[in-house]
Amino acid sequence: MEPEEHLLSLKVMRLTRPTLASPLPITCDGKDLPGNLLNVALQQDPTSVAGTETLCTGQFLLLPQSPVNIYLGETFSSYICVYSETQQVVSNVIVKVDLQTCSQRLPLSVNPPTPQLASDETVNIVIHHEVKEIGNHILVCEVSYQNAAGILKSFRKFFKIQVLKPLDVKTKFYNAENDDVYLEAQVQNITAGPICLEKVALDASHLFKVTSLNITPTGESIFGKNTLLNPQAICQFLYCLSPNEKLSADLKSLSGATNIGKLDIVWRSNLGERGRLQTSQLQRMGPDYGDIRLSIIELPNFTVLEELFTFKCKLVNNCERSVELMLYLENSDGLAWCGISGRKLEVLLPHSTCVLEFKAIPLVPGLRTLSGIKLVDTFLKRTYSFDDLGQVFVIINDNVENGKSI
Repeated sequence: MEPEEHLLSLKVMRLTRPTLASPLPITCDGKDLPGNLLNVALQQDPTSVAGTETLCTGQFLLLPQSPVNIYLGETFSSYICVYSETQQVVSNVIVKVDLQTCSQRLPLSVNPPTPQLASDETVNIVIHHEVKEIGNHILVCEVSYQNAAGILKSFRKFFKIQVLKPLDVKTKFYNAENDDVYLEAQVQNITAGPICLEKVALDASHLFKVTSLNITPTGESIFGKNTLLNPQAICQFLYCLSPNEKLSADLKSLSGATNIGKLDIVWRSNLGERGRLQTSQLQRMGPDYGDIRLSIIELPNFTVLEELFTFKCKLVNNCERSVELMLYLENSDGLAWCGISGRKLEVLLPHSTCVLEFKAIPLVPGLRTLSGIKLVDTFLKRTYSFDDLGQVFVIINDNVENGKSI
């Protein structure tokens, strides 16, 4: 059975931005065999710019010669034209445009009925849609009309669209001792052409306050005025997330706060064409603080060799019961403790904290690790060891070494 011939024809064209036509620079030294022949030909190329012939810069706009890739986050634009190929007058012309994705069908346009369409007249529609899914999409165009006899006619056409992934985003999380969370994000350009990153921001969860470590104190980007990514190039971004006071006070809630936020990325491609991508909810692996937690709250950056220094730690009871603890100070490499080992601490109530002060004398210069602190639960006979609390840099004071007063 032959397909029915219709009085109207449908044309669909994708609207894409042109590119700059640039010359192919082939040059040689004037002393070579071709002489200046290649240089003169390059200068006479109509697509070259005088004075910059070898820089591949163009001055003419070139329309796409082949289908252009569509990437997730970009805006798909298309021109739809319904053309009357008959001498008859058709009436009530309706054009309906839908986009079928892998998960849903989206209505893009339904024009009001065109009362009459004479010969050689057209119905023109321009649609714009931000692509939010990867994979195959089907553009469905349906045209309905009435012929001169008043009989209702309709036909549909389907156009396949392949949506590709523009960026590859990889993330890493680091849980710091002070409860801050550091997020490292690697953004790779996997499109066919260069892009310029206009915005890479972290929309943090309401439980955290985010600080971008990608800008200088003056507010300028550390990557310069423009962040240009060539195909397959990678750019790294770093963010610091600090929990709010309410969350910091509850270790159980802090450990369960795994949702960090979303990355919002905006870029520009050919001739400033905009693309936007937002990641799914980023999740970290919640730290296990255990029943008893000891963390440094005050520690000098450096100290002098064989001079007493002091640092403070916060002791947290994360249990549902009160605990009695014994404090032991064991020998540490290059560090001598000044204090009583084996002393009993005050009873620590459930989910309460206290501040402990420690004193030590460094015996070896260089970067020293604070270790050798042990707490023993007198009820459960359980031992909690803390061998990597922090680090302090030990320096040698020349005045002391020379026997001079400071």
